[in-house]
This record gives sequence, structure tokens and C-alpha cells, in this order.
Amino acid sequence: MLDLTFEAPQPKVIAGAQSDWELVIGMEVHAQVASKAKLFSGASTEFGADPNSHVSFVDAAMPGMLPVINDFCVAQAVRTGLGLRAEINRFSAFDRKNYFYPDLPQGYQISQLYHPIVGEGEVIVDMAPGIARRVRIERIHMEQDAGKSIHDMDPAMSFVDLNRTGVALMEIVSRPDIRGPEEAAAYIAKLRQIMRYLGTCEGNMQSGNLRADVNVSVCRPGDYERYQQTQDFGHLGTRCEIKNMNSMRFIQQAIEFEARRQIAILEDGGSVVQETRLFDADRGETRSMRSKEEAHDYRYFPCPDLLPLELEEDWIAEIAASLPELPDEKKARFVRDYAVTEYDAGVLTAEVENAAFFEEVAAGRDGKAAANWVINELFGRLNKAELGIDDSPVSAAQLGGVLDLIAAEEISGKIAKDLFEILWTEGGDPAEVVAARGMKQVTDTGAIETAVDEIVAANPDQVAKAQANPKVAGWFVGQVMKATGGKANPKAVNEIVAAKLGL
Repeated sequence: MLDLTFEAPQPKVIAGAQSDWELVIGMEVHAQVASKAKLFSGASTEFGADPNSHVSFVDAAMPGMLPVINDFCVAQAVRTGLGLRAEINRFSAFDRKNYFYPDLPQGYQISQLYHPIVGEGEVIVDMAPGIARRVRIERIHMEQDAGKSIHDMDPAMSFVDLNRTGVALMEIVSRPDIRGPEEAAAYIAKLRQIMRYLGTCEGNMQSGNLRADVNVSVCRPGDYERYQQTQDFGHLGTRCEIKNMNSMRFIQQAIEFEARRQIAILEDGGSVVQETRLFDADRGETRSMRSKEEAHDYRYFPCPDLLPLELEEDWIAEIAASLPELPDEKKARFVRDYAVTEYDAGVLTAEVENAAFFEEVAAGRDGKAAANWVINELFGRLNKAELGIDDSPVSAAQLGGVLDLIAAEEISGKIAKDLFEILWTEGGDPAEVVAARGMKQVTDTGAIETAVDEIVAANPDQVAKAQANPKVAGWFVGQVMKATGGKANPKAVNEIVAAKLGL
């Protein structure tokens, strides 16, 4: 593991307030389980299908239809819990959460309140190289998603798409350990990263695959420490929940606005009302949606159609044994085995596909050089072209071939960049491209010496300047490289220039 310093929470300073306030945030993250079938039916979970084309009789709540648990979804929840270093509850059960939604035909949601499948865990949030914060996980429970109401297709009617109804969700509930907007975004990013490594959630926030309810409250300095000592939530102030956030940038904006709104109310002598709010991205503000419900408002009771889950130790152990190398472990290994900086290791491991690409490039090669080319040349070009690593025109094998040519001193760094451009636009085998286009660097010291002699003889004034100031020798190096079309071995050029000038 990396040598991390766990930083004490730093309360967010709210500019413009009359006095100091501390910001406290807890999050409920809804992560769609990576599964081809829904939680209680065999209907497809494919995104983007025609409306109401992936709806079973169970999803539509037809009379007499009973839910049947998808054991793969259960395994995915356990896998997520293990990845978050959480307690796996050997006994869990489903409950009915009763409320009316037009896009939830059965009139209740099957969820878990009293006996969730996963208990307490933690997420280590990277705030800076070597600096981290620990956010505690209270629980993870499984539940079915609702459908989607569509209001902008007809001026007089709303439409309902039930494709998403019944899709398996993991609700990951944190403790109120997050202290600022940036930390909230970093927490979501880390949670998403871990689940993508585990293969339990695709983490696509744009398609609603990962979304968060953000609970925000403000309190006086010292109250958070009193909460930590007593676990009395009364010290944290009245919280408001911002619902269904699916953008890290919007999450930060919503928290910032909501904190200012609550502080303004309190400093004017008012009281914050506990409620559910929505974030208006166009106006950059939250607005009231409804009063905040408590558990008793939903009239929870055990689901009579589903037996409790009793997980066997051997089954849990089998899942634990299949866990992949997780981001923090991979990052530490990259620093240790490839001698890259912690920052570069963080960039390389941010996405599981990027890490795999880098390892293929670095296999049997210089790790630092591989990291430099992957991060600066490849990632930079991919970002500019708005492409993902899976769509890269340059493969890991091709980029590795470029590094091999550099290491063998067949091409220089400058030629390598020209070669990379050719591979990006035209493709091909790096060695074959270099041979076909005469791109090999000149290593014949005799030829280089002839070029240096000609330039020295033609520029006596520059010779005198270089002998008085050795830095001017770089001018001669540049002229030789220009004369040889950039193909001369830079190391040999520097050595011969220095010798000819008597430096």
C-alpha cells in the first residue's frame, strides 16, 4: 500500500457569511448493478432500447406475477461490499417501501431497510499525492429502480417508459464524513473507480447508471467534533437532500449553493426546513421538491414474496478470492515496480482500461519512459480528439514498438514523435514505417563529425562565443540536427560538438 497521511477534515469556509460555519455532507449513491437481467425478472437491462421494449410481466406488476431473485445481482452486491472493505451480512431480507409513482406500476419498491446485504465499510479518498481522507460507509442495500416519466413529448400528456423498472440498484449510504464540495466529487470518483475495477457498475453518470442523493447541512465550529464523540446527529444541523445528481460538477455547484442558502436563513434568524430539493443546472441553484420523508412515511414491511437471503461462508470466500487488484493496490504497485511518481500512477490507474493499456506498453520496458509516452503523448492526443482508450488509433503494441526503437537508438525522441503521428493517422508497424520512410537516426560518427566540421568552419564568430560561454554550444547542436533532418543521434552530436569546440 502507499504511505498515506490521513488528513483531518477541513471545514469548507463559506465566503460572505457573517460568522464561521462548517459544512457537513453525507451521500446516498445509487449504483446500477452491472447485470444483463433485472433484479427480479429476466428482462434485459440494455440502455437506449425503444421505450417499454424491456418489460416483463413482473416489471409491469401483472396480477399473480411474483419476483424471483437474480443471484448474480446478489453476488455483485457482495463483491462491491468486499471491495469497500465492508462487513458482509450473512442474513439479509427485502422489504416493501410503499409510495405511489406513475412509473412504478406495483405501487411499492422492493428494497432493504431492516436487514441490508452489506454493513459498515470505508472509502479512502485521495485529496492530493500522499494525502487521503477516510469516508465511512454505513450500509449497502439492494433495491429495484423505478421507470422514467417523460413530460416533453406532448403538451397535454406525460408518457411512461418502464424499461428501467426493476433494474437492480445498490444504494451505498455514507456517514456524514464529507466536509466540502471538492471532497464530495472526489468521493464519488473514487467509489466509481472501485466499482469499475470490480466490474459491478459501469459508472456512466450521463445515462443514470450512477447517481447520488446529497445530504447537506451546516453547523457551528466544534459541533462536528461533538457529533464524532457522541454520534448525536443533532449537532449537525437540519439537513436537506438534493435528489438525483448525475454530474460531479453539478454536485459541487449544488452543495455550494445549498450551503449558502442554509447559512443565509440561519443568519437571518430563521430555521432550515428538512426537505428534498432538486438542482436546477441552468440557474445554478436548488429548489424545493417536497418535504423530506422519514422511514415511517413509507410504511415499510417485510416483502412477503421473497425469502430472506442466507449467504454461505464458502460462497462469500469464493467471491473474495476472485476480486481483482483494486485501484489503491495497483497504484502502489506501479510506484514500486515501474518507478513512476505517485501522481503519474494515479493518472495511469484512474480507469481500469488505462491501467491495462499502460501495463501492456511497459511490459519488459522502462516504466518511466512508458508512463511518459502514455500520459503525455497518448492521453493528451486522446483527450484532444475526445476519444477513450478503447478507441485509440495507436495500440499498446504499436506504442511499445516505438519505445523499443528509441531504446535501440534507432530513432531519436523527435523522430519518435513524428512516427507517433504517422501511426495515429495511418497505422502500421513502427519498425516497418521507420525502415520504409528512411527515418532511422544517423549513428555514424564519421558522418556526424563531417556535419559538425562544416558548421564550425562556416561560423567562426559563433565558435568564439561558445568557447567564452559553453551554453552557446547548443546552437551548434541545433544546426547539426537541422542539417541531418533531425536524424543525427543527439548524444553523439553533443559529444562531437563539445570536442570540436574544446569544451
